[in-house]
Amino acid sequence: MMDYEALRFIWWVLIGVLLIGFVVTDGFDMGVAALLKVIGRNNDERRVMINTVAPHWDGNQVWLITAAGALFAAWPTVYAAAFSGFYLAMMLTLFALFLRPIAFEYRSKIDNQTWRDRWDWALTVGSTVPAIIIGVAFGNLLQGVPFHFDDLLRLYYTGSFWGLLNPFALLVGVFSLLMFVNHGAAYLQLKTDGELLQRAERMSQLLGLVAATLFALAGVWLWFGIDGFQVTGGLDTQAASRVTVKTVEQIPHGWFVNYQRWPLAWLLPVVTIAGFVGCSVLSKLRRHALAFVASGLAIAGTIVTFGLSMFPFIMPSSTTPNHSLTLWDATASELTLFIMLVVALVFVPLILGYTAWSYYVMRGRLNVQHIHDNSNSLY
Repeated sequence: MMDYEALRFIWWVLIGVLLIGFVVTDGFDMGVAALLKVIGRNNDERRVMINTVAPHWDGNQVWLITAAGALFAAWPTVYAAAFSGFYLAMMLTLFALFLRPIAFEYRSKIDNQTWRDRWDWALTVGSTVPAIIIGVAFGNLLQGVPFHFDDLLRLYYTGSFWGLLNPFALLVGVFSLLMFVNHGAAYLQLKTDGELLQRAERMSQLLGLVAATLFALAGVWLWFGIDGFQVTGGLDTQAASRVTVKTVEQIPHGWFVNYQRWPLAWLLPVVTIAGFVGCSVLSKLRRHALAFVASGLAIAGTIVTFGLSMFPFIMPSSTTPNHSLTLWDATASELTLFIMLVVALVFVPLILGYTAWSYYVMRGRLNVQHIHDNSNSLY
């Protein structure tokens, strides 16, 4: 069996991979749905957009479910703290996500434009709200979450829902939304043609540059306006999880310490910005496959940059920094992590395999004529 420290680090990496898988796959179908009322000018075009993601959206959500399950099993204390601190936000996200499967299934049940418009709005809201809230949550993690433990290790959250909606978190929320929507526009470039394709190209040309700008702005804000967290003592990476025995301090530029330790890490934000800009440029050049790859690279770079900046923190505490949760002291037991690793090594390749196969089978572009020819079998 691997030692405890290695297992903890492996699961930090694996949960990061699951988050990347979720945002790269589910991100484009959320982005497409968020664009329904923006670039879909009539019912036929919206049906084209919906049917580009219809074969995949439910499979894509496997990544979200898997990531949530892994979080619960590998980092139970983090799971508990997150549902205490972000409870209302998470419930709002879940209720928004509930709209998506219902809208996909019911939109075409009645041949009535008002009926369809309402379900189109449900799809748009159900895709836009989660994208914003995910960004807001990550923006708050970078500032620290107001929670602490008592002597019996009972967790207390001392913040409020409205406190989560602070300026920096809202900036990250807007960035997150634009990242999802840009990815959706890049995906539509692979799956559509005609005027719908041209609108998707123009959307990516704009949003890629705006997302790159907001990503850089968030980094500058972190440097000048937000103190980061650093462990200064008392943390044993091999010991059983005890969240209150270490010493943590907030220091200026604290989220950039890891970049000072490992200068090559600066390549991560550079690659992220290059991915967004590259998606914009490649969309203009009509290199659709490369534009989608660039968008996916930007998403992966965003998540890895965030993870490395916070390492080893998972959920820092702004009220009692010593009670911050890290990957070294907020994990499940060594045996649990090992059993989960074995399961993950078996099932994650299966998920990747059937996901890749479904995309291969459903490859090709859709257009209005295809929708008319297959009207009874498509959404």
